[in-house]
Amino acid sequence: MSASGGTKAIVAALGANIGIAIVKFVAAAISGSASMLAEGVHSLADSANQLLLLLGGRRARKAADEEHPFGHGRERYVYAFVVSIVLFSVGGVFSLYEGIEKFRHPHPLENWWLPVLVLVIAIGLEGFSLRTALKEAAPQKGDQSWVQFVRRAKAPELPVVMLEDTAALTGLVFALFGVVLTAITGNGVFDAIGTVLIAVLLIAVALVLGVETKSLLVGEGASPGDVARIRAAVLDGPEVESVIHLKTLYLGPDELMVGVKVAVDGDRRLGDVAAGIDVVERRVRAAVPIARVIYVEPDVLRDGPHPSTEAIVLRAAD
Repeated sequence: MSASGGTKAIVAALGANIGIAIVKFVAAAISGSASMLAEGVHSLADSANQLLLLLGGRRARKAADEEHPFGHGRERYVYAFVVSIVLFSVGGVFSLYEGIEKFRHPHPLENWWLPVLVLVIAIGLEGFSLRTALKEAAPQKGDQSWVQFVRRAKAPELPVVMLEDTAALTGLVFALFGVVLTAITGNGVFDAIGTVLIAVLLIAVALVLGVETKSLLVGEGASPGDVARIRAAVLDGPEVESVIHLKTLYLGPDELMVGVKVAVDGDRRLGDVAAGIDVVERRVRAAVPIARVIYVEPDVLRDGPHPSTEAIVLRAAD
């Protein structure tokens, strides 16, 4: 994912959410709608989330240092994980509390037309934000479905913004449902139902974001397609006889580390082996440009189990 594409989507979402949040809070204060208040908190939480994503992207660009020799690329994952926590705690839990309170103490709305007008305008603005995110994500999505893109994307910004905007649009529909039915029937329970639906939606989205970003924080390897390209590049020449094992790890959305142990001819001179490794590294970078950190370890195949097999058994002494 290009950094500029992600930043553009975040800025578009941030501008929309700040404006929408202010209008929602004003409408909630005038009308007394719990759904509108929940939506105001939702937009406020989304605004904070977009600021966190921008901060994470900025910190991830810091140069590598002695304490962080592989750079700070994973800070983007950390801040995306914090976003899921904010969305859950601030947005979901508060909305659930407001919905329960509205169930306990329902009351009709005042000036019902104002929240309806605000919700209709907000739907248009959120639709624009989602459209921007989808447009920026389209080149990275390729032939994948949108669900596959969210699950497999290594750059968290666009999936986070897309999920937030989708949740926001759905939440606005729930709020509109609650406000309109409350205005028609005079029964505030419908407003409470809309508020609880918003809370459930936010908690569900927060859990999805948490699960996906946790996987990135723990450490994900390259996609099967990239692994196949790396393996083919390693073997595409006389320098290497075979691949003993191959490991990959994302250091950040745009940086992949590759560690590969290869079998070489045991009769070759050390200088020739070193020169061959340089050639292999160039081929790997050409095949997968984000493979920026590459370690190639030469070895000689021997009979019997290899000392560096991927299954390592540790036996504790009695």
